[in-house]
Amino acid sequence: MNKQIEDSKKVILNTYTKFPVVFESGEGNYLIDSNGDKYLDFVAGIAVNALGYNNPEIKEAIENVVNKGVFHTSNLYWHPYEAEAATKLTNLSGMEKAFYCNSGAEANEAALKLARKFGSKDNRYKIISMNHSFHGRTYGAVSATGQDKYHKNFFPLLNGIVYADYNDLESVEKVLDDKCCAIIVEPLQGEGGIIPATKEFLEGLRKLADKNNLLLIFDEVQCGMGRCGKPFCFQVYDIKPDVLTLAKALGGGIPCGSMVVGKKADNIFEPGDHASTFGGNLVALSASTVVLSKLENKDFLKNVEEKGKQLTIGLQKLIEKYPDKLTSTRGLGLMQGLVVKCNPIDIINGCLENKLLVVRAASDVVRFVPPLTIKEEEIDLMLKILDKVIASI
Repeated sequence: MNKQIEDSKKVILNTYTKFPVVFESGEGNYLIDSNGDKYLDFVAGIAVNALGYNNPEIKEAIENVVNKGVFHTSNLYWHPYEAEAATKLTNLSGMEKAFYCNSGAEANEAALKLARKFGSKDNRYKIISMNHSFHGRTYGAVSATGQDKYHKNFFPLLNGIVYADYNDLESVEKVLDDKCCAIIVEPLQGEGGIIPATKEFLEGLRKLADKNNLLLIFDEVQCGMGRCGKPFCFQVYDIKPDVLTLAKALGGGIPCGSMVVGKKADNIFEPGDHASTFGGNLVALSASTVVLSKLENKDFLKNVEEKGKQLTIGLQKLIEKYPDKLTSTRGLGLMQGLVVKCNPIDIINGCLENKLLVVRAASDVVRFVPPLTIKEEEIDLMLKILDKVIASI
């Protein structure tokens, strides 16, 4: 076993099942391990490293902050990057205002609190979430997550969360009552298995929210930030939420999360209602402005859309070639899932041995979330390696 791994196991709490590789550097869309071996990356830190590795623009932005010697001032004061980042974010989304934090779970915690305050004036507190959803690991976020495996050993969960079936509007209507204040949903479920919402479902949720004065919260922590070929996934459907939660790619690899709100929700919070010590610090927002600038570029997004089509077509060809091992593919843009009949870990391990990084979603899906800068020839190489691995199983 690698000595670095041995040393880490002695002092790092055992909360992750890690693969036996130590990454020390990266270039473009490749990670480089401690032996100098290069791995083609279709994980991107789980949809985080949107611009790949060693990106000169992100490095320059961070270095500009580092060279001035101030990384953090607290939210008691203003700093030069917050207005620029929030202006880009609100302009791209068509929303009104942003709150910054450090992660997707924190963004969703903020949204849950916002929803509860929104409903508090008339004693409404219930929040409708979806089965098979994933909203984070913190207490409120995991309570809103509609998967039993994440709830085990952590009862009692946060009170007032009710679950409906994804893409089933009737099941939402069944749990909706006069105590409900919000609906939280991923327009493209990630950890639940890379499952896109239907347009009819999201349209129905929008109408229910408007009719019953609910906040409609879209969790785009994984599917947002250009991954679906638009700046945000809701724009693929042309259905706007009241609250949008973001993280992962927002900082291009630097921890950064945000809750963005529209007019219906931009005056709910007041000073003292919510906070985040490190949220929106100079380093994170300097990097975020770079990522957001890319999302302002229509050619960049068109390239994501084109590469998503290439990836989808390539996966579909593998399904036709291996109908006894593969079932289907689903997703949007560069967030794709391959549903398999075998154990996805066997494919993931086989890819790792062939210097390709992929990751699982749910119990039967191999997930592909490469950097948005992935190239045509790199997708072809990934498909070639994947073909080899599947053939060997």
